[in-house]
Amino acid sequence: MSGEAQRAVEPLSMVERRIIGVLVEKARTVPDSYPMSINALVVGCNQKSNRDPLMELDDAEIQDCLDVLIKKKLVGRVVGGRVERWRHFLYEVWALNKPEIAVVAELLLRGPQTEGELRARSSRMEVIPDLESLRQILENLIERRLVVALGPLDRRGSQVTHGFHAPEELEGLLQRSSSAGDEPSMRSELRSGGLEELRQRVADLEEKVSELTNRLDRQVHRPV
Repeated sequence: MSGEAQRAVEPLSMVERRIIGVLVEKARTVPDSYPMSINALVVGCNQKSNRDPLMELDDAEIQDCLDVLIKKKLVGRVVGGRVERWRHFLYEVWALNKPEIAVVAELLLRGPQTEGELRARSSRMEVIPDLESLRQILENLIERRLVVALGPLDRRGSQVTHGFHAPEELEGLLQRSSSAGDEPSMRSELRSGGLEELRQRVADLEEKVSELTNRLDRQVHRPV
């Protein structure tokens, strides 16, 4: 099947995907920091763990992208307070439940992943008890074009990605997945199990730093 045939309704830019993923992630993992200020979004978008690719965005780039996402009705400003804050509308717009939004957010933050990687990473936002449960979530999201399978789900090491790539971007991912073969995918699947726990510990530390940054931001802008 071609990339165009599998593509979701409307592609999102890399920065749009990053911002949406961060808003979902922080709402689930550090709710005290949500809704998020521009400064907090910059920190979240540029953090070094749980991100692929790494980015170096500034507040102007974040603001410009938020203006675009408002027009797409995916995010909104939160009125009140001295610091402008932002929230997402994905539960309403994409009609997702909590496990589904966790899966989509992880794919937006990191791109293509195996089922094993995706389950471990998504579970920091919403516990997914086993691969069978994840498979049911993925099948529903694939049917709705919010997720794309880059290979048969029953093939060991096969990857999935979000459905918001541009057509040429998705076509490239499908071609690379097709030419990679099973052996590299199997090695990736085996490696992911051993490294994921360590990666998640680093990610948890990043979350704590982000939460402290947001608390400091609130203190600095608190009326005296």
